[in-house]
This record gives sequence, C-alpha cells and structure tokens, in this order.
Amino acid sequence: MDVRFLGIAELVEVPSVAVVVDVMRAFTVAAWAFARGAEKIVLAESLDEALALKASHPDWVALKDGPPAPGFDMVNSPGLLRSADLGGRTVVQKTTAGTVGALAVKEASLVLCAGFVVAEATARLLRTRASDSVTFVVTGDEGQADEDLACAHYIARRATGAGTDAAGFLRRAAESRAAAELAQGVRQGVHPDDVALCLEVDRFPFAMAAVLEGSLMVLRPCAAPSPADGAPI
Repeated sequence: MDVRFLGIAELVEVPSVAVVVDVMRAFTVAAWAFARGAEKIVLAESLDEALALKASHPDWVALKDGPPAPGFDMVNSPGLLRSADLGGRTVVQKTTAGTVGALAVKEASLVLCAGFVVAEATARLLRTRASDSVTFVVTGDEGQADEDLACAHYIARRATGAGTDAAGFLRRAAESRAAAELAQGVRQGVHPDDVALCLEVDRFPFAMAAVLEGSLMVLRPCAAPSPADGAPI
C-alpha cells in the first residue's frame, strides 16, 4: 500500500482513498455524536451554509468551533457533547480544519474521517479495502499538526502491519500545540476533558465514511470488519 500524508493545500489531485484526520476536535466530536445516537452528520462548507441548513431543518443540530453563537445549538467539544441526546438526529458540523479537509476530497471513491477514537476500525476498513494507495489528509496547522500526524501515522501502521503500539503516537499528540491550547483555555468552546477524550484510542468500534448525497457531504458511521477479515493484529 502506497501511503501519503498531505495537508489540505497540498492536494493537487483527487485521491482514490482518503483518510481525513482531525483529532482535536472535529472527528472526535463526530464519533461522539454517533455514539450519542446521531443518524448522520452534514459537513457544511461555511458558517452561513450551516445556518441555512439549520433554518431549513429546525430539528437538525448545528455545531461549530469556538464559543456559542446565535443559530448554533452546540460547539465543537467532545466534553460538552458527550451528555447530549442525539437519538435519530441530523447534525450539521462546520469546523476550521476537519470539515474543510473532508470537503476537499469529496470526489474520492472512499472518504474516511478519523481520530484516535476510531483508529482501529478505520485501519481495519483500509486493510479489507486493500487499496493500492491511501492519502491521509492532515488537516491541522497546514498539514503539520502533531496530533493529526501522529494519528495518521498510527492508523497507517495499523493498516499495513501488525503489533503497532499506540503509546508513542498518543504521547506525541498529547504534547502537541493543539493539546496545549485546549488545556490552557486558549481556544474557546472547550471542556476540561476535551484533550483526554481526544486521546482515547479505539473508544468506538465503528469507522466513519463521508459520501456525497446530492449537493451535501454526509458522514455516517460504518461497521468495521472483524479482525479475522483483515490482516493479523
């Protein structure tokens, strides 16, 4: 398997298979939303589009980065989202990096969105897909975010080989600038448990795949193949 790690701006062609990584916090939040019962997540191009979708569908739940804002129901924080009841709901998500990265590869044949919380399920899906080439889209800090790079490298190792331990990758993510900013309250719309929740490896047993449904990019959970279906662990 040929593996590449690219920032959003480095995407010059549509990859066949893309894994879009945003650990802190878009796709940790997305995984928590599904765990809390959300049916699907619509990835919005802009804040205006998110608000327009919410206005057209008042029962949808809109969330964004940063502090609370009029028209939005929640902020992009796993710690704040984990107690929400989202049973059967549609979530509209707009973030600074994660949703932008997913939309940048919306024409790919397979788009997976990932963080540490769904790392093994994502790796299993890649193993069974047996793709010749996988592009990891590192969304944070113009492709240089340590937490996203660490997660992408970990998933890639799990997808292509056996016996990879998460400890070193998690340590790298814990020492990232994003983790420090969240812990120090530099970013707004933050819960004290956000960093710890973002670093829970394999918290959830599903992967997350995004597909175009009409004009919208829609993210849904998908069952990971059993270990017997993929390479040995």
